[in-house]
Amino acid sequence: MALKKVRGTMERMFDKNLTDLVRGIRNNKDNEAKYIAQCIEEIKQELRQDNLAVKATAVAKLTYLQMLGYDMSWAGFNIIEVMSSSKFTYKRIGYLASSQCFHSDTELLMLTTNMIRKDLNSQNQYDAGLALSALSCFISPDLARDLANDIMTLLTSTKPYLRKKAVLMMYKVFLRFPEALRPAFPRLKEKLEDPDSGVQSAAVNVVCELARKNPKNYLSLAPVFFKLMTTSTNNWMLIKIIKLFGALTPLEPRLGKKLIEPLTNLIHSTSAMSLLYECINTVIAVLISISSGMPNHSASIQLCVQKLRILIEDSDQNLKYLGLLAMSKILKSHPKSVQSHKDLVMQCLDDKDESIRLRALDLLYGMVSRKTLIEIVKKLMVHMDKAEGTSYRDELLSKIIDICSQNNYQYITNFEWYVSVLVELTRMEGTQHGPLVATQMLDVAIRVRAIREYAVQQMALLLENAHLLTQPGSKMADVLYAAAWISGEFAKELTDPEGTLQAMLSGRVTALPGHIQAVYVQNILKVFCVVLSRADLEEAIKQCDKVIEGLQQYVCSADLEVQDRASSGIQLLQVVRSRLLDGDDLSTITSNMAALFSGELNPVAPKAQKRVQVPEGLDLDAWINEPPPPSSESEEEEEAEVTNPIADIFIKTSSEPKSNPEPTEEQLQKMREARKLEQSMNPHYLKMYDVSPYIPVAPIELDVPLKLSGLSYQNKKAQKKSKKRKKKKNSCRAGDWSSEGEAVEEVVPVEVNRGGEMPEGAQESDGADSDTRDQDDPHRALDINLDEPLREEERLPVLEHRSTLTPAATKTRHSKKKDKEVPSMLLLNDEYQEVPSTSSHKTKKTKSKKNGERSVEKTKKQKHGSSQSKKEKKRHKGDEELVKLKEGYEEALGISTPSKEIFCITNKPLISRLAYNKVLTVDYEVCPQDNQCDAGSLASVCLTLVNHSAAVMRDFEVNISPSSNIGFACENGEQSSSRKLNIQISGNSSENAKLYLVVSDVTISHKIRGTITYIHQLQDGNSVQDKMDFWLHVGVTAFLTDNKIDLDTYSSLLSSGELSHQQAVTLRPVVARDFSQMLSAVCTKCRLTVVEQMDQTASLYTRSTTGHQVCLLVKSEPTQVSVQAKSSSPSLLQALLADIQALFST
Repeated sequence: MALKKVRGTMERMFDKNLTDLVRGIRNNKDNEAKYIAQCIEEIKQELRQDNLAVKATAVAKLTYLQMLGYDMSWAGFNIIEVMSSSKFTYKRIGYLASSQCFHSDTELLMLTTNMIRKDLNSQNQYDAGLALSALSCFISPDLARDLANDIMTLLTSTKPYLRKKAVLMMYKVFLRFPEALRPAFPRLKEKLEDPDSGVQSAAVNVVCELARKNPKNYLSLAPVFFKLMTTSTNNWMLIKIIKLFGALTPLEPRLGKKLIEPLTNLIHSTSAMSLLYECINTVIAVLISISSGMPNHSASIQLCVQKLRILIEDSDQNLKYLGLLAMSKILKSHPKSVQSHKDLVMQCLDDKDESIRLRALDLLYGMVSRKTLIEIVKKLMVHMDKAEGTSYRDELLSKIIDICSQNNYQYITNFEWYVSVLVELTRMEGTQHGPLVATQMLDVAIRVRAIREYAVQQMALLLENAHLLTQPGSKMADVLYAAAWISGEFAKELTDPEGTLQAMLSGRVTALPGHIQAVYVQNILKVFCVVLSRADLEEAIKQCDKVIEGLQQYVCSADLEVQDRASSGIQLLQVVRSRLLDGDDLSTITSNMAALFSGELNPVAPKAQKRVQVPEGLDLDAWINEPPPPSSESEEEEEAEVTNPIADIFIKTSSEPKSNPEPTEEQLQKMREARKLEQSMNPHYLKMYDVSPYIPVAPIELDVPLKLSGLSYQNKKAQKKSKKRKKKKNSCRAGDWSSEGEAVEEVVPVEVNRGGEMPEGAQESDGADSDTRDQDDPHRALDINLDEPLREEERLPVLEHRSTLTPAATKTRHSKKKDKEVPSMLLLNDEYQEVPSTSSHKTKKTKSKKNGERSVEKTKKQKHGSSQSKKEKKRHKGDEELVKLKEGYEEALGISTPSKEIFCITNKPLISRLAYNKVLTVDYEVCPQDNQCDAGSLASVCLTLVNHSAAVMRDFEVNISPSSNIGFACENGEQSSSRKLNIQISGNSSENAKLYLVVSDVTISHKIRGTITYIHQLQDGNSVQDKMDFWLHVGVTAFLTDNKIDLDTYSSLLSSGELSHQQAVTLRPVVARDFSQMLSAVCTKCRLTVVEQMDQTASLYTRSTTGHQVCLLVKSEPTQVSVQAKSSSPSLLQALLADIQALFST
């Protein structure tokens, strides 16, 4: 044996280790792939060896190759084998490889559950630390569910190293297994006050991450975090806590008033820029949330703005960016405090960092006013000329338009200037925002009636210079779309319609995109109408010929719509020309042509299409064409009818076509109801919401005339400047935005149509969404109310030994060494999840010391003899001091993993969970009814509905799938698949309701799918219809009655032969209770009556509501429980035994 061991050691000396692999890869740069392929083959040979040291080395080399991009998933079994090693050096290699190779969907993870549990409960804290670190990388929902209780045990470990890692690991557990959050939350809350700063920081981190997406669930922790904020000196922890308060303050404004003072103190005292930034961010959030209740907060705002100016003026680009970002948040609620720093923001536009320039642009959007708009836009256009790179130039252009058009042109006092700016923007080269400029031109011309004359003249100039916008590198061709549309729609404002018409008929129009050509064709006809109205007969005929000739090029366009419009236009003009030649009245023809384009196009509201009301009498769910009923004849009969299908194509057969029977109105109604029910239960259908009728809004027209001269905007500005130079006085204030001493122009009121057309009977509303998060977001499942008391079914499953003793047996147990049972290591509050203690293999003496609600246990080995020496007493005193230091924690001892799965009967109530979501919980209990009906047996379904929200819920309706076996009982004796609940649940309360089911066959278990729909009355006055899907389980035990029967009658029944069917079942292993407790649980759950009980044997009896009788004999043996049963119904017997088996597996 020794020789074999020496031989193995000598062989490993010549094997390649990780260092040799790295050195070899560096030495083989020319043929690296070939060398690595050779190494992988050698690693595969090493993994086949029995020596664990060789396997560990091979796995370490694979881990390095995996970081180079090579797959190592094929070695999953070998990695698990190295992970299970008892040697820490090998175990560390295995866990490192698993953290890189495994993921949550790896199928091999099912083999690691017991191994990881063993390491988590190891006496070596570093084994548990390894397991926790690796588990965080590949934890799956199954692993999270199975190991949640073991990780929670480590939260009470005496070692801060384990407590810290366990706290951090719980966050990953919550993401994969959200049901663990409520049981673990009390312990997690305790760790916020842990004496170890590392554990405390980990707990703060976990809670802050959980509260980042669902802050309202953690409002109860505000006092704890406030205490930490005012006492902690850890800047990292303070940043986390202050971020959390920033999320909690909008939900609880009263909290913000208490935060102002400590946050202001931190802003004055801290030198850490990161902490300063977070404090300012939270102060901003606080002041926004309490702005109505705390008017005197200008000092805090000024303090924040001054500190942010320091950040912006700093040379560090990161601090400058963060300062601008925070300044934009203040700008939304307190714009006047930021506008005084406009000079600093404008300087940032010259920064070399593009991200800082873009952030400064965002600030400028909120800093404009009626007085500063023109100057800001001028400076931005100067920056556009100097800008390098198309992306920044595009951002500048879009920001100019956003600044001018915000709030429907609220800050524009001179629309001639704005149209000139838009025209000037068309000359910018390299920009991609041609459609945006065109949209603005259209919007301004439509909304501002007084600017149309000037806008039409500018658009006519653009059409005459269209060749400049159609250059190969230009992206502004879409501006011609707006120019043509405005020139045609408001053609009466044209001073030279003939020139505009000629510009639209000539030039490189065929090079334009198809949608622009289509607009050209349409508006050529509009301009022609104006030309026709101003011409005499001879001139009108010439114009007709000119336009017909010009439209010929559009007929040859590659776009079908352009061809169609051009052809229609030519035909129309030929008719006009022929009528003119026939001598028809020119004015009549002109008026008829103008009638084709009469009417004014108004702006449409953005949500007009969504607000269109369904006309009365229109059923959108009705069939347009009724579908033919399915044929009941078989395919063979159809084939028999057509003897020669080929001949039937050409020659009609003599057989008459079959007439499809028309369904009756009653059948159609049933079909509609079945289809609607199927759609409501289909998860791929969108939910339907009831929309309350809206008050119709009538538009009010307020015409304000505005007279504009014919001069262009540039000429008028030049004349004004010359006049101002003559009357200029030497009085100029420093810091004014107007350049060259310009005075503020007189503001002329301009009518701007800021509304939009809406359909009749509709009104504008935003319609907020309830939850915009992705359905796959794990934080949606973590939106849990943590303030409710923990329910029994929410407690985590706990592994128990099969040989657990009852309390009575524990009292009577004695041993020669006077052993004492070790009490539970965790004596927690009732709101905590209990974790079972494990006993050591050695006999120990226990001593308990209580402090408040905690108890600490210390153990000491049993010594022989009647007295102790002074040395032993001194050691005993030292143990007491050690226990006092570790008070409140528990040593995480090893827990032996049983080889077989443990089955135990749970004492759950008969009430079961039917359906639930974050606002509503529905529980149910099925009870038998004595009275019967013609259709079958009756059973009552008692519903308990709990409203977890503050809003009212009403109009509850329960629908189940139509079935011949089960349905709701109606008052007229018939069955129905839907019932309405006449209840209304107010906020944070519950109501009970009862439904009656008619079941045709009570000898089998039923499982039926259904839906609960209800109206949720929101606090803002709106109501939303919601639904929950469920599966309703109606077992045979719901129709059993626990009728008492005497022993003689029971014996006579067995010997009479009425119970002709029998069946037996064996249950393994024995449940973790004594026979009496097990029997009581079975009788309660299954509604059985104990006729006779002798030691470990019992006779049971039950009777169904339909008269079927069942007799059972239950025997408890050392290794199993056997159940023998007889009944007059085989299906009832089978279903009842299945329910009994289910009790042992839940």
